Amino acid sequence: MNYRDVNAETIDRWIEEGWEWGIPISHEEYEQAQKGNWQVVLTPTKPVPREWFGDLCGKRVLGLASGGGQQMPIFAALGAECTVLDYSEKQLESERRVAEREGYSIKIVRADMTQPLPFADGSFDLIFHPVSNCYIAEVKPLFRECFRVLKRGGVLLSGLGNEVNYLVDDDEKTVVNSMPFDPLSNPAQMEQLQREDCGVQFSHSVEEQIGGQLEAGFILTHLYGDTNGEGYLHELNVECYLATRAVKP
Repeated sequence: MNYRDVNAETIDRWIEEGWEWGIPISHEEYEQAQKGNWQVVLTPTKPVPREWFGDLCGKRVLGLASGGGQQMPIFAALGAECTVLDYSEKQLESERRVAEREGYSIKIVRADMTQPLPFADGSFDLIFHPVSNCYIAEVKPLFRECFRVLKRGGVLLSGLGNEVNYLVDDDEKTVVNSMPFDPLSNPAQMEQLQREDCGVQFSHSVEEQIGGQLEAGFILTHLYGDTNGEGYLHELNVECYLATRAVKP
């Protein structure tokens, strides 16, 4: 089994155990979004500024590794034409259930984002990509694919983990790893992930993530930092994530 399949199975199991990122929004939250009362996150705690989106009515939106019925229903309630791509069957099943419950259409695609995205050039106005590229070994090819499938003037919104979480052990108080964190080439790091039931994860530097977007051709317009939302690093207000807004010129 390759590491992407391991991650899909791991996330499916986390969802069965009540994983917070696998709990879809309620009918009441969907109705509130239709009334203009809504927020979504790219990172654990901070809502994405609404001005990052613009008017979504009639726009074609791709939820990239964004299954789970949390963000795409909000965008559908705002009038967007939505497509969601994910590799977790259970995350996609949540999208189906919410769409059926609320009566909107969504294109649901199960695909591996390490491969070329199964969409034509210039297909989307906006890509919403919450924290998830920690589950793939290389991020630059993904940013190139995002650039390709966006229209000119299209927007990429990304949640990105920095390397801080991978430096420390489970209690977040002791530095135990050198970077990069790559369990495919470091058996001790793979053992750490297995002990902590974290699937197969990878650190990615700012150079890879911000530099990768710039190399793909994007113009970075906005960013902010965020914490884990819980744990020792959060208590110290250590930022472990970035949210970025980038535009295809």
